[in-house]
Amino acid sequence: MIAARFGKKGHAPGRARARYGRGAAAVRWAAAALVAGATLPLAPGRLAGQVPYDRLVNAASEPAHWLTYSGTYFAERFSPLEQIDVGNVGELRVDWVYQTSPGLVETTPLVVDGVMYLTEPPSTVTALDPRTGRRIWRYVPSMPDGTLNIGFPRVNRGVAILDDMVYVGTLDARLIALDAESGVERWSTVVGDNAIGFSMTGAPLAIDGKVIVGVAGAEAGIRGYLDAYDAETGERLWRTFTVPAPGEPGSDTWGGDSWEHGGGSTWLTGSYDPELHLIYWGIGNPAPDWNGDVRPGDNLFTCALIAFDADTGEMRWWFQFTPHDVHDWDATEIPVLVDLDWEGSPRKLVVMANRNAFYYVLDRETGEFLHGQEYSKQTWAAGLDANGRPIVLPDTEPTAEGNLVWPSLQGATNWFSPSYHPGLETLFVPVRHMGAVYYKAEAEYEPGRPYMGGGEQALAGDDAWGYVKALDVRTGDLRWEFQLLTPPWNGLMATAGGLVFGGTNEGNFFALDAETGESLWDFNAGAPTRSNPMAFELDGRQRVVMSAGNAVFVFSLR
Repeated sequence: MIAARFGKKGHAPGRARARYGRGAAAVRWAAAALVAGATLPLAPGRLAGQVPYDRLVNAASEPAHWLTYSGTYFAERFSPLEQIDVGNVGELRVDWVYQTSPGLVETTPLVVDGVMYLTEPPSTVTALDPRTGRRIWRYVPSMPDGTLNIGFPRVNRGVAILDDMVYVGTLDARLIALDAESGVERWSTVVGDNAIGFSMTGAPLAIDGKVIVGVAGAEAGIRGYLDAYDAETGERLWRTFTVPAPGEPGSDTWGGDSWEHGGGSTWLTGSYDPELHLIYWGIGNPAPDWNGDVRPGDNLFTCALIAFDADTGEMRWWFQFTPHDVHDWDATEIPVLVDLDWEGSPRKLVVMANRNAFYYVLDRETGEFLHGQEYSKQTWAAGLDANGRPIVLPDTEPTAEGNLVWPSLQGATNWFSPSYHPGLETLFVPVRHMGAVYYKAEAEYEPGRPYMGGGEQALAGDDAWGYVKALDVRTGDLRWEFQLLTPPWNGLMATAGGLVFGGTNEGNFFALDAETGESLWDFNAGAPTRSNPMAFELDGRQRVVMSAGNAVFVFSLR
């Protein structure tokens, strides 16, 4: 049985630590006032800098703005803007470039009411004038010496906004609320103990009165969870662990006391259905990564998609993609919510191109498995059974001598976003065509140290490349593919102008024809790209935003 519905109580609220900024606040406030005239069109009676919950629910009706990490709660990463189209995209030019602090830039900016909010490495938040790239304010959280980030680089993927506050998770596992107009800190609370490996790199998800955040740290042997915090005060409202304790549902899938350091990180951003009031969040790998001997069983709820009740954190249903994972195939990829006819009747669906190289379609009300199939090269499973459980091939686990398996630990795709074009009913996926030799080693837990039980050596050179693949959203069937020289680390964005935007490790931004995959535009940014594109409109001109190296680029037709 690979999926089930059940309930469990949320955990007792914790205490938050509130702190209000002083000193430099007046300077930041004055800087914000300098761009009071730089505003996007607002609905009658609406104040600038106010993003109530109803605006987030209806984000698709405000295509000039980009209000959430994935554009909308449904996580399509689709822009309804169509000024830039297949006929004129070749005329795109750079409007401005913003240089960030040193490090890997994986942020998706938000643009709302004439202000762009983005993050810089490792956890800095910056507000910019989206016309010019001029800085309005900047918030740099104090980061303790020796901050741990085991198993991943020092990155931050973005912020959330709700009402008049901007929210960011930090590398040392704090959630911080900032005044959207001035950048002044309103409150800060500790989400996890960084000393034993907890960290945060993903953009929060802001819903009605709550901020939802996940944690990283499976490679340090943490026990993962998903948290909800009061958006006004920072008080923790609920916590749901992704690895069950003895006596809880799913605990029988862990041997001995392996659950205590079982992993199950929640390090990327989930999706949300306001009508069902359900949050959909992908869960990471079990720990240790490559030695499954110390954790016999399916290891629920790692490598799964979970639907959480937004009010209580109760787990409504789950679906595990890779039981007893020994290849580090997280299921933290972005779950995309779609409403389509399925076998003749309307149905609420959630789709995911999983890191394990299979594509899945689930009923998002119940978690029922509806369809799945391979979308990239894999050598570990003969396919999926009628319930969606993988039929694992023998001799595909890591060994002391090394075992070649496809895909690599980075997976057939990874944290970077797919994009769904509702008009074409097509999901565009950045695909990594790469295998790896997996090694197994002894694993002994030590707080704040790597807990992996082996390693891998990925294939490279002529044995590895990448694709943008256009998949039929119902079946996963390939409609077209566009080959890349190397496996990508960049997400995609489709637009109503018939385009798909993306980037490459070689430093190129590109635009493809969404119907055919034909290359229509290419720009050499001079550094590898590691972010997700987004779009907004200002002064009647559509802009496209992408990042490369330590630079954020804004393009328009000028």
